[in-house]
Amino acid sequence: MKRTIKYIWLLLGFITLGLAILGVLLPLLPTVPFLLLASFFFAKSSEKLHTWLLNHELFGTMISDWHERGAISKNAKYFATLSIALVLAISLFMAVKPLVLSIQIVLLSMVLLFIWTRPNE
Repeated sequence: MKRTIKYIWLLLGFITLGLAILGVLLPLLPTVPFLLLASFFFAKSSEKLHTWLLNHELFGTMISDWHERGAISKNAKYFATLSIALVLAISLFMAVKPLVLSIQIVLLSMVLLFIWTRPNE
């Protein structure tokens, strides 16, 4: 039973790590929350993977910045802002319905507000 639960934690760790990696590439998918979940799941299932994630050149910094200060790096903030602007530009180019565009603008503005009110690394 304990072994099965450990494998479930491990599977969840890989899933959330995969979502975090996708979040680096996709503007609407958050990276840091998925990294924090992956760190939690790996801590429950594999000390080796947990240590690897915490010491990872890119991801480890994000996790430690968030844990220590609730911070997001300026580069991550700029990348998120650029990605959100790109999403809105694509929506305008594709002539998305005004209601959908309005919802996007409101939600993405709230995301940007959250991101830019966090401390820098």
